[in-house]
Amino acid sequence: MRTGLVLQEVQHRLRSVLETLFQFIPAGVGSENALPALSRQEVRKVLREGARWAVARGFGSETDLHFTEENGRMEEVDPDAVSEKAVERGRQQLGTLGSGNHFIEIDYVEEIFDVDAADCFGIFPGEICVFLHSGSRGLGHQVCTDHLEKMNAAVRKYGLQVPDRQLSCAPIQSTEGNDYYQAMKAASNYAWANRQIMGAMVERAFCQSLQLSPNSLGCRLVYDISHNIAKKERHQVDGRMRSVMVHRKGATRALPAGHELVPAAYRRAGQPVFVPGDMGTGSYLLVGTPLALEASFGSSCHGAGRRWSRAQALKHAKGKDLFRVMESMGVQVMAAGKKTVAEEMPGAYKDLEEVVECAVSAGISRKVARFRPLGCIKG
Repeated sequence: MRTGLVLQEVQHRLRSVLETLFQFIPAGVGSENALPALSRQEVRKVLREGARWAVARGFGSETDLHFTEENGRMEEVDPDAVSEKAVERGRQQLGTLGSGNHFIEIDYVEEIFDVDAADCFGIFPGEICVFLHSGSRGLGHQVCTDHLEKMNAAVRKYGLQVPDRQLSCAPIQSTEGNDYYQAMKAASNYAWANRQIMGAMVERAFCQSLQLSPNSLGCRLVYDISHNIAKKERHQVDGRMRSVMVHRKGATRALPAGHELVPAAYRRAGQPVFVPGDMGTGSYLLVGTPLALEASFGSSCHGAGRRWSRAQALKHAKGKDLFRVMESMGVQVMAAGKKTVAEEMPGAYKDLEEVVECAVSAGISRKVARFRPLGCIKG
């Protein structure tokens, strides 16, 4: 999200903004109650309607949907593919951040590499922007749990060979494959609704803490994109166009300029690709390229990826006051607990510059802007 504000307008009130965000958007393991608990029937509406459900209830605008992958909704979803236990877990978690690597980060635009693309996205040097990373929360986690054993059994049933058991899968035409695909689409819709609500809460928090009206703030969604989703797409394979299932896990869609699935307002630049680093490093905005369609089914990296496991990060964090460490780096951090901050500490992730350079040198992405963090909220 971009805010239209510049660094000088926020720096002296940053703590207030963070505290208001922390108040408006529950964070942490099992975080809930941002909204009144939904009925099971209402959760199923969310699973069908995605971000549109949130917009219809006053969270953001129709314009946001134009700048959301799939317009914030996977089509032809069967909510009954989601178990009652998953639905129950989703009743109280809309509008919540969660824990793990989920975050809300307030950044400023430190450097522009592609002026035309940055202008296309409405981003300028020194502008305050907000990165928000969260997903389908407990509902999505339960969907995974519900289908994992079924997939493990399917590997044996269909005689599939996988290099790692975590890559358990099933043919998409099979009952197991289709059931999971339906449940995953529903969980994706829940995730889009969740982020749409939080995006609206971010705007409200800025308005309240800085005493600004929405019009004078000028907050706008740049783009909402998924990084753990399977979709049916058309790609050229062996010299001809074919319908394929592309599962992007830890990756994000990266479409080039002119592609029909890129929002009309962005087609001269290409689709935005976001690559966050750790809490103290910053983030990059990239765009997709034509080569990405040929080399990676229109995909690029999403995030720097872990260098240390969470257990290793906890060992490295032992005896350190990470909140002070972050403050010395110019980043204010608020969190529901110290453990998550330790797990996500600086150094726990791969070098952001190297990761971005790999994507750029491979020709699947192009640099647009670099962001420097000011404040971060963790679960």
